[in-house]
Amino acid sequence: MLIYPYVAHNIVLFFAAVIPALFLMIKVYRYDRLEPEDPRILWSLIVGGVLSALLALVEEIVLEYVLGMFVGQNTLLYQVLMYYGVVAVSEESSKYIMMKKRTWNSSEFDCLFDGLVYAVFTSLGFALWENISYVFSYGLTTALVRAVTAIPGHACFGVFMGVFYATAKEYDLSGNKKASSLYRKLSVLVPVLFHGTYDFIATKESGTSFIIFFIFVIIMFLISYRLVGVMSRKDRYM
Repeated sequence: MLIYPYVAHNIVLFFAAVIPALFLMIKVYRYDRLEPEDPRILWSLIVGGVLSALLALVEEIVLEYVLGMFVGQNTLLYQVLMYYGVVAVSEESSKYIMMKKRTWNSSEFDCLFDGLVYAVFTSLGFALWENISYVFSYGLTTALVRAVTAIPGHACFGVFMGVFYATAKEYDLSGNKKASSLYRKLSVLVPVLFHGTYDFIATKESGTSFIIFFIFVIIMFLISYRLVGVMSRKDRYM
């Protein structure tokens, strides 16, 4: 009979891990006012996000090993390179690869806001998988903390990626390949900078660091929320 409480507990953990990401997906989807995306492409992006998490994990293991060979682990340089050059680059580039492979040449990618939707869904697919692993390892308390920090954080990284990705697509369609290439690079670089800063500050354990982290997260959330609203209002066919 003990199996039933165990199963019920796991079900609770699963929904606690999944609901925050699904909630944010729905919120962003509702901002897509011109031409809401086909659920099939959105589902494929969620799957791509999960695959990007697995790809990033392999990259991080390899890069962390290489970094440890050349830089001492107790140094500031190691921390900077680890959070910006290993974790942030691995995760954001993996998301970008999966998103671009599925959407760049798709006929569905015909509105500016589409790029933001694609990036957010891919990022939240990544966050969903990551959250499941964390919550099942550490419990409901972790689920509550990540629901207001890490999950929205990945959504924000997706917003930043999507804004530049959509602009890159618009330049590509207009024939400006040089500008398109620049904005594709920015669609990875800008999320990397925000992601690396987020992780770097989050690992500090002083009271001052907690205040800085709180302020940084609030500012990042507000900027992202503003960008979603502006992109939705100014959405247009490309």
